[in-house]
Amino acid sequence: MSVVKELKEFMTRGNVVDMAVGVIIGGAFGKIVSSLVSDVIMPPVGVLLSGVDFTDLKFVLKSAVVEAGQEVTPAVTVNYGNFIQVLIDFLIISTVIFFVIKGINKFKKKEDEKPAEPATPPAPSKEEQLLTEIRDLLKNKN
Repeated sequence: MSVVKELKEFMTRGNVVDMAVGVIIGGAFGKIVSSLVSDVIMPPVGVLLSGVDFTDLKFVLKSAVVEAGQEVTPAVTVNYGNFIQVLIDFLIISTVIFFVIKGINKFKKKEDEKPAEPATPPAPSKEEQLLTEIRDLLKNKN
């Protein structure tokens, strides 16, 4: 029963739950960015590059073997266009994350800069009180 209790405590810790939520949101965010890149950014880039679709770029190492209209052996290719696409996805994701973190840090910095309430000075010690009384008495004597 102890192992089950430990597992429950581990799974309900704030850090583990936060991390799980982050991974799920990160996966969804990755899909959004992939769609942004492939559906919004890459078509204009392809037009600028004379209709080149990066995912179709490849270097053929060995051509496919076709017999009687059917592919017997598929072609062996290096799909560097797909790599370029993934690299562009990464650059966009990292740029967006950078600006999100920068915004969060700026917000936190403003929060930290709020003036703290002035601390009340500590009460004078008994010696200081006694010396103050003596000083006041000497002033009043003159």
